[in-house]
Amino acid sequence: MPPQTIMYSQLQPWSVVGAPPLMEQVSGPPVPTRVGNFYQTPRPHPWRPTLGYENVEVIPLPSQPVTNALMDPCYNPSGMATEPLRFPNLVTGFERNPAHAARAALYTRYTPYEWTQSNLSHYNEADTNRNFAERLRGDAVRVMRETDEKTATGQRDSGRRLGERITDTVFWRNEVATELERLIAETNLLQDKRRDLEKAIQDIEGPLHIAQECLYHRENRIGIDLVHDQVEQALLNEVETLRSCQDRLKKMHEQSVAQLRNNRASQHELERDLKSKESALGIDNMCHQLNNFSRGINYYGGIDKFDPTVCVPESWSENSNRIIQRSQNERSKSQQLRSDIDNLINACANEIWNAWNATNNGLTRRSSETLEAKSKLQMHLHKVQQEIFDVEKNMELLRKAIMDKSNPMKVAQTRLEARTHRRDIELCRDDAQERLVKEVQDIGNSIEYLHRKLLEAEAQHQQLLKTKANLESDLQVKVNSLFIDREKCLGMRRSFPITATIKY
Repeated sequence: MPPQTIMYSQLQPWSVVGAPPLMEQVSGPPVPTRVGNFYQTPRPHPWRPTLGYENVEVIPLPSQPVTNALMDPCYNPSGMATEPLRFPNLVTGFERNPAHAARAALYTRYTPYEWTQSNLSHYNEADTNRNFAERLRGDAVRVMRETDEKTATGQRDSGRRLGERITDTVFWRNEVATELERLIAETNLLQDKRRDLEKAIQDIEGPLHIAQECLYHRENRIGIDLVHDQVEQALLNEVETLRSCQDRLKKMHEQSVAQLRNNRASQHELERDLKSKESALGIDNMCHQLNNFSRGINYYGGIDKFDPTVCVPESWSENSNRIIQRSQNERSKSQQLRSDIDNLINACANEIWNAWNATNNGLTRRSSETLEAKSKLQMHLHKVQQEIFDVEKNMELLRKAIMDKSNPMKVAQTRLEARTHRRDIELCRDDAQERLVKEVQDIGNSIEYLHRKLLEAEAQHQQLLKTKANLESDLQVKVNSLFIDREKCLGMRRSFPITATIKY
């Protein structure tokens, strides 16, 4: 007989896993005991009846048991009205065994005492949680008030301390600014005296500077033009003559430069300290004006643990005081040095005219010699360039001749290749074959010979280019030497007013 579907209700306590079924099998083959997982159900109330389905091969009997669900033909576990269930092959078993149905129903019920205790437990739990929430709200309000008051007090105290710091910073900023103005004024006066001293030195140092510049310029000569000629000897003699007249003034000038360096160092310290105080003052003013409604405030996690400070208020004020005292000492030294400079500048004769004229005459002669050599180099360079042009034209003709051999070579090789496709005895080495082979060889030899000539022309072309490069390089050397001697040295010396000697 084919398998048929049997439906029965399995009532099982949700706290007992693997318990034997409460229904007794009336007929049919024995059914094995179900394990606990078979009775698991997704319903939230496991004590409610669960509909189980399985396919078993049974023999329908009039006394076969069914579930409570089959006792009511309109029963639906979801609570919705449906049409009566139709099981033509099932017979209600509980109709013949009401005691078994009552026993199954009592097994899953609670007592009234348990129902009352469950309600009381829910009431007590609600009262306890509500009381705890009320106490928690009260503590939260108290903590909020305390933290608001503490935060406001701390913010007011920080603002007051910032205001005191701003006052101290303004005081020392004004002191530093005043001293900086005095030091700048003293430095300007010393600069004027230094310029007066330089003017006295420059009347001697002017020709010396020009002679040294001429030597430096002539060191820029290139290659073979770096010769120790009469011009260089005259310049060295001129430098030696001029240096003997400037020792005392130069020593005083060095002292003034050193004092100016010290003044600038003190000025730099004052400016840096003033700039730092201005920056700190701006930051503190901004911080003093910040409030809870200011724009740009933000979180900076861990900033309270970062300590970038490098000093304390005592060392901070001592640093500013030390900078001001150093500036005052430098101002006193500068005043004494100005008095010494005024007393030092006196008459000092010079004799440089002969050396000056000798150097100018030597430069003129050397420029004429260089100009003559430059003209000869230009003539040879023009001839080489013309030859290079002719060789390049010849190279182009050779390349064209090689290219012209390309098509004849293709024709001959194509003919030979086509004749290789002849069949059987027709593959004869006839006169045409011999001539085609010889034609290919002749064309190849011609191309090779033209290539050799082209390589020779290119080699000669490279040699001409090398010669041209050498001539251009030598010409550039001569142009550079001529520019140095005639334009730089002579031009600079002629523009200097040598007749305006120093006067004390």
